[in-house]
Amino acid sequence: MAKKRISKKKLARTILQLVVSVVALSIVLAKTDTAKLLEVIGAADPRFLVAAFLFFNISKVFNALRLNRFFRAIGLRLTERYNLLLYYVGMFYNMFLPGGIGGDGYKIYVLKKQHEIRTLNVFNAVFWDRVAGIFALVFLTAALLLPSTFAKLHGEYIVAVYAVLILCYPLSWLLTRVLYKQFTPIFLVTALESILIQAAQVASAWFILLALSLPSNHIDYLAIFLVSTVATVLPITVGGAGAREITFFYSLNHLGLEPNTGVALSLIFFGISAVSALIGMLLQGRSGGRMKKVKEETV
Repeated sequence: MAKKRISKKKLARTILQLVVSVVALSIVLAKTDTAKLLEVIGAADPRFLVAAFLFFNISKVFNALRLNRFFRAIGLRLTERYNLLLYYVGMFYNMFLPGGIGGDGYKIYVLKKQHEIRTLNVFNAVFWDRVAGIFALVFLTAALLLPSTFAKLHGEYIVAVYAVLILCYPLSWLLTRVLYKQFTPIFLVTALESILIQAAQVASAWFILLALSLPSNHIDYLAIFLVSTVATVLPITVGGAGAREITFFYSLNHLGLEPNTGVALSLIFFGISAVSALIGMLLQGRSGGRMKKVKEETV
């Protein structure tokens, strides 16, 4: 009975995420010139799209390296190769099975089953890896908002943005020191890796803008891109679909900028994320299905 209740809960969560994504996308598409949007996407330069795909996956490689650093801090030693493989499978679960076990849950399950280590320790590493990423995201979002049109329109919030920029990492260090002392020795290097991860994703978005031949206001679009990434942190949509698009649409309208390019950027970025996550599907059997190879993959 308990398993049935859990399954129903997961199904309900999946349906809710799908509904939210569909509703958000429907609102955006209903208010957007769909023909113009398709024209913008269809005219995208494939060379820059390839560069965007490469930088997106560079960000994921950096992310896997950072996560493995947290694993080593709790005494779990995996080769970078195996950890990267496991990371991509987790991406697949997050993107295509949002209401199920999820990417983080999958990693925790596999590592607990393959290693003699407490589930709580693995959870702490995975959780604090996510928190490190959120702090970097907030930091870079504040940094890009300052030179953007938002700062000109809403000068009353400049002091608050500077406060976020200055206090973000001191607060991150304090929380690490208080809540997860075991991660204090790797704080600086993981903070730097977190910045590199988000910077690589911003580079990916910038290449998409180049592919779409956007002539100006790149800073505004990239600032909105980071704000929209913050909006996708909450697992209320499928792979962030809908949340990013609706953020772009209303933010660009607020700035008086043409929204089609922003919506096209978000849709292409989602497509790149989905294609990259499919790599995890191809690798799934090698990470979770072959338990006998665990010893070969540990160091």
